[in-house]
Amino acid sequence: MIKITNLTKKFKDHIAVNALNLEIAQGEYVALLGVNGAGKTTLVEMIEGLQTPDSGNITIQGLNWKDHAQQLRQLLGLSLQETKFIDKLSVLETLQLFASFYRLTESRVQEVLDWINLRAKKATYTVNLSGGQRQRLALGVALLHQPQLLLLDEPTTGLDPNSRRELWELLLRLKKQYNMTLLLTTHYMEEAEQLCERIVIMDNGKIIADGTLSQLLSTYTQGEIIDFTVNEWILPEKWANITGVLQISPITKTPEGFAGSFLVENSTNFLPTFFQHLEQHQIKLLQLQARKKNLDDLFTTLTGKKLSAETSTL
Repeated sequence: MIKITNLTKKFKDHIAVNALNLEIAQGEYVALLGVNGAGKTTLVEMIEGLQTPDSGNITIQGLNWKDHAQQLRQLLGLSLQETKFIDKLSVLETLQLFASFYRLTESRVQEVLDWINLRAKKATYTVNLSGGQRQRLALGVALLHQPQLLLLDEPTTGLDPNSRRELWELLLRLKKQYNMTLLLTTHYMEEAEQLCERIVIMDNGKIIADGTLSQLLSTYTQGEIIDFTVNEWILPEKWANITGVLQISPITKTPEGFAGSFLVENSTNFLPTFFQHLEQHQIKLLQLQARKKNLDDLFTTLTGKKLSAETSTL
């Protein structure tokens, strides 16, 4: 579906995308992760035809933007973090307006209206829609012409958990019913895990990891995480002699106490020593969780940064 070869884009002295290579097959759901400035939005904008690469190539179904712009607009559906609609148009009128651009029938408009579950709001002005309803409308607009490739740029940022899950359900239905390809940029790890079978992580304009979640976790991570909260500050030297600890996170003050985490080789072997150490130093344990590494841990391991739900710039 998408083939990207040696793609580079600069803004003055900043290299936003650096000799990047990527292929996405028909029907794949791919999550593109990266902190602000990693290059993911610039990459997506070049795929969309909104930015022109300085060098390298992008083809979608073998077509490029220079020679096949009209055909590519028929192949693509776009839904951005925030879509501006005409305030005094209703939901139905908005769908009809965008359908007219593609010369689509009224039956298609009605089909999409039902699909995004907004029939009860069809006469409501877009200015009066909730955030989740606006994003469902934006998705409906993107799907009107039945695109083969759907590009979603942080579509659930700022939505409440219920609205976010409603949008997820729509996208999972798409996956089951149609052989549509999805490229999703997101700051929500759970969103990437729920929707996409393939994870691509960008940093400093390059792809630093690419694969299924299980593949990435087995390749790039080791050990288990022990999250804990205690009643007093723990000096690093107090933990210096504990065996089996691969890494200690910084201790942070919380309303409950002082929280931190260990990366350990094996939690079953580590915990008895941990409890003994707490007792020896008269430290009270308030909370404890032992778990396997997840996508959030993986991202931090690879980039040294936390992924947060903020507006991306490059």
